[in-house]
Amino acid sequence: MARYINPFSDWSFKRIFGQEYSKDLLIEFLNQLLLGEQHITDVKFKDKEMLPETKDQRGIIYDVFCETDTGEHIIVEMQNRSQTYFIDRSLYYASKTIVDQGIRGQWDYHLTPVYVICFMNFDVDENTPKKFRTDVVLADKDSGEVYSNKIRLIYLVMPLFKKKEEECTTFLDCWIYNLKHMETLEQMPFEAQHKIFKRLAEIADSKTLTKEEQEKYDNSMMVMWDNYAVYKHAEEKGMKKGIEKGIEKGIEKGIEKGEKKRNKEIALNLLTYNTPIDVIAKSTGLSIEEIKNLEQHN
Repeated sequence: MARYINPFSDWSFKRIFGQEYSKDLLIEFLNQLLLGEQHITDVKFKDKEMLPETKDQRGIIYDVFCETDTGEHIIVEMQNRSQTYFIDRSLYYASKTIVDQGIRGQWDYHLTPVYVICFMNFDVDENTPKKFRTDVVLADKDSGEVYSNKIRLIYLVMPLFKKKEEECTTFLDCWIYNLKHMETLEQMPFEAQHKIFKRLAEIADSKTLTKEEQEKYDNSMMVMWDNYAVYKHAEEKGMKKGIEKGIEKGIEKGIEKGEKKRNKEIALNLLTYNTPIDVIAKSTGLSIEEIKNLEQHN
């Protein structure tokens, strides 16, 4: 049994970065990610579920949603597999948080900055820069000068972080190395240099989980493995169908159709374990409304 939990399951990610008792980890990580720009001393967790204003709109469930002591809104998302329109989704999250700052009635359009930080635990496609970290800002096209600091998106492509332990020269390098390799580690590296990693080791130690926590962790890992299997099966099936028909579009259609059907099967299975609807929605990509319909007709 691995000593440390896999940080990229839904439950584990929230345990490390999305709980009041572990927010010191989130603050330290954000300060290293935004080194030279921000120094955060405290965060206040906000409601991760944003309900739609009307029934024909779609709600949002964030992995981590918080506000800093100086007013910035920060969304942290973890995505384990490639998803159609994932970049668009992150832009939507940022835009929605900007719009939600409006107060009904009088409003002077003063905005506080919104940061969306995306852990992408999958390799990127040909349309995405082939580098570990990509920072997106609103900037002048010709000069590259930042035009507004109100929206900031940071994409971290974990498979593209290739540094070995001895090559990690910055505090942020150490963070990323530990997160990427955590499930295979016997001892948390860099504890001597940075005491926060001793705290990370305590939070992530699988031997300290209660029986209830272990069940939740096992359940989240089952969802992660099932989702990966679904994705690979749908991808292979879609590719075969596309080749047989000689139509490139058949690949994408086959993937989406197979994935949707299997995600509904996973959702139904998780409902039998009384898994919270927000966790099911995050794990399967189904909307809250779709899951509630499945629950009603099951």
